[in-house]
Amino acid sequence: MSPSRIQRAILSVTNKSGLVDFARRLAALGIELISTGGTAKLLRDSGIAVKDISELTGFPEMLDGRVKTLHPKVHGGILHRRDDLKHVAAVAQHGIAPIDMVVVNLYAFEKTAAKPDVTFDELIENIDIGGPSMIRSAAKNFHDVAVVTSPADYDSIAAELEREGGSLSHATKWRLAQKAFATTAAYDSAIASTLERISGDTFQLQPEAAAFPQILRLSFRKNLDLRYGENPHQKAAMYSDGSGTGVANARQLQGKELSYNNIVDLQAAWDLAQEFNESSDDDSPFCAIIKHTNPCGAATGKTLAEAYRRALECDPVSAFGGVIGVNRAIDAEAAEEMHKLFLEVIAAPAFDEAAKMKFSSKKNLRLVEVTPSPQKWILKNVSGGILLQDADVRPLQDADLKIVTKRAPTRDEMRALLFAWKVCKHVKSNAIVYARDGQTVGVGAGQMSRVDSAKIGAMKAQLPLKGTVAASDAFFPFPDGVEEIAKAGATAIIQPGGSQRDPEVIEAADRLGLAMVFTGVRHFRH
Repeated sequence: MSPSRIQRAILSVTNKSGLVDFARRLAALGIELISTGGTAKLLRDSGIAVKDISELTGFPEMLDGRVKTLHPKVHGGILHRRDDLKHVAAVAQHGIAPIDMVVVNLYAFEKTAAKPDVTFDELIENIDIGGPSMIRSAAKNFHDVAVVTSPADYDSIAAELEREGGSLSHATKWRLAQKAFATTAAYDSAIASTLERISGDTFQLQPEAAAFPQILRLSFRKNLDLRYGENPHQKAAMYSDGSGTGVANARQLQGKELSYNNIVDLQAAWDLAQEFNESSDDDSPFCAIIKHTNPCGAATGKTLAEAYRRALECDPVSAFGGVIGVNRAIDAEAAEEMHKLFLEVIAAPAFDEAAKMKFSSKKNLRLVEVTPSPQKWILKNVSGGILLQDADVRPLQDADLKIVTKRAPTRDEMRALLFAWKVCKHVKSNAIVYARDGQTVGVGAGQMSRVDSAKIGAMKAQLPLKGTVAASDAFFPFPDGVEEIAKAGATAIIQPGGSQRDPEVIEAADRLGLAMVFTGVRHFRH
């Protein structure tokens, strides 16, 4: 059976972007438009003929708009099967006109819930009832009714209607129905997750970090299919939370498609660059070069170009084919320097026109603009479930720093220690980072023993190690790691402390003339 022509549509939307043009194209096809409240007013003010919902139902909108579409003449018009003679007879008996298209998007509940001063009553009033009901009715009866829940679909739907004489294919209606059920599922999930944070005693919305939800509801929409996963025999895709921020929603300006591994490294580069943002104690121009999620070089500079050159000096061999993350818009000078090396991805808050022009000759190089987005949770798969934890965003406070050796760090050493500490947090454990004056010198990553990380960090160094400082992401279980760091030429160490052998470790540092600072904060990164 060929698709029937759409003759009547109901339009009731919160997000009114693109609606007027869409409604005008529907009206031009002779489709009768029915609408509610503010949507009807917008269309009428735009010169588009529209019938109020009360004209259809014979009943006024009431209870401050809480009841307007919850009526048999609405849901009967949507839900009756056109190929079922009993359904057709029933709606004819009760004077119910068929509704062939439902254009609905929902009250902005999540936007309301995100307001810092939102009240309980405001939250409850922003729970849409009629909208989800119409969406579900239309999606259930997708054989006969088209349901449009996203302004992003307006143009393609209108174009198909114009091309097909006012009809939509069954495939299109099914695709729209699938999207509709996903929309209501995500909406209900957002409501349930938010209301779970409200105390029944005070009816106050508790901070999200106050407790993990009893039921974890996740809703993401696929952004793109990837060529493959970590390895060619694995399939992969990237999903978005719809926020428009962060790596999953970044804007790629040029280059071939991003791979799974590119995106993982891009996230690592971006996370490290964000340690040096406007809200940190050091917002100097900063550049990180990442390989296999570990920084092979990281540095600050007076300019972004200088920061890149200093990061590259740390390990120019490993930097080949790396992923770069920076905390500044990339300008012509930085682009000139970065252009000299083969790189996979460059992530930045922005690229100026001169930089984009310079990079344009490297057709495969991916340039990615990222809008900052704080991460709330970290998830890891385990068989049969997932692990969930807060993101590791704990900054050091002055009160955290405890000098435990006879010799205190000099001012230059302390500045270098705090820089090394920030970088070390982003190195796979066990992690040891050698640094000086805003520049990494050697990185020992992901070893099974801390002393091996200290040896490898020193072995990898291309710059002089004498006079550097070292950071460790967790405590030293034995003095041997401290001894190895001193042998390399470092003069000061920053580490969490907390080992049973701390006295032995401190004694070794004193014996070797090192300054040592405890933070009381650990940064494992598995």
